[in-house]
Amino acid sequence: MKKLALCSALTLLLLLSACSDEATLVAPELDTPLGSSQISGANASGGGLTGAIFTTDAVCSGVDLNIYASKDAVYLDGGPHRPGAAGLPDGTYYVQVTEPGGTVLGKSLAPVATVLNGQFVLCYQLSAIVLSASSGFTVPGYDDTGNPGGEYKVWVSTSSTFPNNASKTDNFKVKDGEVGPLSEATLHVIKFYDANANGTNDAEDLITGWKVRIKDGIDLIRYTTVDIVLAPDDYIVSEFAPVETNWFPTTPNPVDITLPEDGDETVAFGNVCVGAGGGKTLGFWSNKNGGNILKANSNAILNQVLALNLRKADGNLLGVVSLATFQSFLTGANAANMANMLSAQLAAMKANVLSGGVSGAALIYAPGTTSANALGFATVNDIIDEANAELGLHGSTPAGSPFRAYQEALKNALDKANNNLTFVQSSPCPFSFPEDV
Repeated sequence: MKKLALCSALTLLLLLSACSDEATLVAPELDTPLGSSQISGANASGGGLTGAIFTTDAVCSGVDLNIYASKDAVYLDGGPHRPGAAGLPDGTYYVQVTEPGGTVLGKSLAPVATVLNGQFVLCYQLSAIVLSASSGFTVPGYDDTGNPGGEYKVWVSTSSTFPNNASKTDNFKVKDGEVGPLSEATLHVIKFYDANANGTNDAEDLITGWKVRIKDGIDLIRYTTVDIVLAPDDYIVSEFAPVETNWFPTTPNPVDITLPEDGDETVAFGNVCVGAGGGKTLGFWSNKNGGNILKANSNAILNQVLALNLRKADGNLLGVVSLATFQSFLTGANAANMANMLSAQLAAMKANVLSGGVSGAALIYAPGTTSANALGFATVNDIIDEANAELGLHGSTPAGSPFRAYQEALKNALDKANNNLTFVQSSPCPFSFPEDV
């Protein structure tokens, strides 16, 4: 059900609050730097506030606006920052308006915004729920900003002192006095899951709830998918890195974009995550279970693995050997000769593919290899072929060898895949941002 806009009905409450509370000016803390959580630290329950706030219009339709014709046209709403996410903690909140740098222009002296079931119970007209600083916090409204761009910052907090760890903020602009219709532009920010890891949105699935920043002198923190009305200007749009370290960006970040008057522009960020893909380690292929697979059907898999250019510690080819000798080769491999360690990881991955545990067409993260695309991803089969060809050329790569670093990149790619860590996943993995955990 659409929320109702709350206007002058709170004026009496505000005036009563002003009479009973001391009007103390509190300077808010500065914004957190790029790349960190907008609201950091912990509240009384041990974590930062969940949820988000944003400004909208009198219809309170949920349209994400940033530019208004007057201060009275600004309304405040709040709730979960994305579907399925936690909303604001239930309770009552103080509200204040400041300049971007922190100068207080108006505030409430008592809690004036109520949250129930994670979202505001009403859509609040901002000028009706705060008291202006110039009046000594006795008259409803908030003062004009001194910012040349007409920029303001609104805060809601569980505390009258508005500490960052108990507050949420949003920014907006007022073009009061502008003749005719407001100059506006629309910006869309989307996030796509780059399942083929090629850096292009090939009509791939969109990710909702990814944290982004829109900046043109002040910060707007939003969560995809974003559709926001802004003033025509030059903007820097960036995405945040999630807490989880198995995500990789596949498109440029940040993005500079110019929004012309009446413009409608889209910024698309791509990401991909890695994880399990069926890999088994050297330890598995050197134990009894792995041995049973290798020797099945008259050593069918073992014979194909031994046909590779596998190098012993002394740099010579391993050749055709018994299962027991091969398993000892795996457990005894070391990186003193990088070709030896690469050979062991190559053998394990070849066995993974031949046994059906790993798809040779699967993408893995393989930076530093020649098979990898510009983003560092290659198929398992391509890395197997590349490693085998390199071992055919250079069987001894001790410290100081000009080929050692290249072989190490191949070894690392195979090692991490054998440990089931770096396979591109077919669908998005879980993700979170600092204020969500």
